[in-house]
Amino acid sequence: MKQVPAATGTILAIGAAKLALHLSASHHYGYFVDELYYIACGDHLAWGYVDQPPLIAALARIVHLALGDSLTALRLLPALAGAGLVIMTGFLARELGGGRFAQALAALCALAAPGLLAFSSIFTMNAFEPLFWTACTFLFARIVNTADQKLWLWMGAVAGLGLENKHSMLIFGTGLVLGVVLTKQRIAFRQPWIWLGGAITLALFLPNLIWNVQHHFPFLELQANIRRSGRDVRLSPLDFFGQEALAMLPVTLPVWLAGLWYFFSAGGQRFRALGWAWLFTATVIVLVSPRVYYLFPAFPILFAAGSVQWENWVNRPVLRWGYAGLTVIMAGILVPLVVPVLPVETYIRYSRALHLQQPAIENHALGPLPQIYADQFGWEEMAATVARAYNRLPPEVRVKTAIFGQNYGQAGAIDLFGPKYGLPKAISTHQSYFYWGPRDYTGESMIIMDDRPERLAELFDHFKQVARVEHPYSMPYEHFDVYYCTGIKVPLKELWPRLKKWQ
Repeated sequence: MKQVPAATGTILAIGAAKLALHLSASHHYGYFVDELYYIACGDHLAWGYVDQPPLIAALARIVHLALGDSLTALRLLPALAGAGLVIMTGFLARELGGGRFAQALAALCALAAPGLLAFSSIFTMNAFEPLFWTACTFLFARIVNTADQKLWLWMGAVAGLGLENKHSMLIFGTGLVLGVVLTKQRIAFRQPWIWLGGAITLALFLPNLIWNVQHHFPFLELQANIRRSGRDVRLSPLDFFGQEALAMLPVTLPVWLAGLWYFFSAGGQRFRALGWAWLFTATVIVLVSPRVYYLFPAFPILFAAGSVQWENWVNRPVLRWGYAGLTVIMAGILVPLVVPVLPVETYIRYSRALHLQQPAIENHALGPLPQIYADQFGWEEMAATVARAYNRLPPEVRVKTAIFGQNYGQAGAIDLFGPKYGLPKAISTHQSYFYWGPRDYTGESMIIMDDRPERLAELFDHFKQVARVEHPYSMPYEHFDVYYCTGIKVPLKELWPRLKKWQ
């Protein structure tokens, strides 16, 4: 491997800028709906959940014990993961043969991509997934460059942790194995290290796999329910990649397209397995579940490779740094659309002036904010509204009154904010809340959020509306009535399996 000049200081500075951006904006709005759920999962540690592996819940629990539940504390880890991704992308460009410009450009592209910025702003599996994929890619490039086959052990460990973060790691991992098989790197199978690395991956993933076997793979049932419900926005392949270009910043399109070119050109032949891995991953996602953000973790790989190719193509400094400057300017314009750096009313005016909004992922009606912002509003106000209804009940009734949420956001908000208002933990049949059951509640006295009167009439002898939940910035589907119900017709524990809601 030829020695290439390092741009470590520049890469670290770009990573530090990303970290500072996310930390400064971490507390401007409120808890995102999924964050409420992950905090609740952290209170119910297990080797698996209906809709995710266990790592995110374990991290939520660690943050709670070490730093508390403030927004700044919760969002520290995704901010660090985002900064780590920027740094790792720059280092990957170096491994692929890039000089100082390529390394800096790769890191800058990883910083500037709106989709990656959005997910580094909230505590979610998607904040950590790109780092796992890029770290595996970096280790593969090191194996190619150094012939150190023992690095497969480290890759196995990273891939195993990645699977405990999100199951889609399996798609990329399969693509990488396929790429190795299709290229000269297949020689690795003649030595024990790649097999031992695979064994490490399996060992780390095994607890979650066993949990899924024991629970009959609820994730697959969930995915089937989502497809039947039509909740996801349907996209043609052309629309899908059009939105990917927007989500990765339109000005970086030539970079990541050049990345694909690089892997299949003579200059990137040694790393061609990564090109096959990327194509396999993209194909599977487009065919099986084309949510735009599912492919986001694969783009830093192309940013690194494309930056190397651009460095080879463009020699004039004015063009190189002019392009980098254009990337910074466009990213700066779009940052408020994906990172909550502006007060909400200022954001609304800003997005309307630009005539730009985040692309819709699900088929929900929207209010004045895109879903990723709207789902950060109204949760504590909802808990306070429910508390007023709960605290009007006589003390002897309150102790046996269950608070039922239709989804994990409602239940998670009660769990997080409820103690402040004297509320018990909520119950719900949505996602993993279903497994946590009705606890000791019989259903004789219940406060139920967001249900249809005709359905309540089927379940209870008596019910009445006691409150209304609304917030000007929240998602419209989180505007609902609150009911107090008594005289349940079927004991709650018997009724519970029929109420399961996995979608």
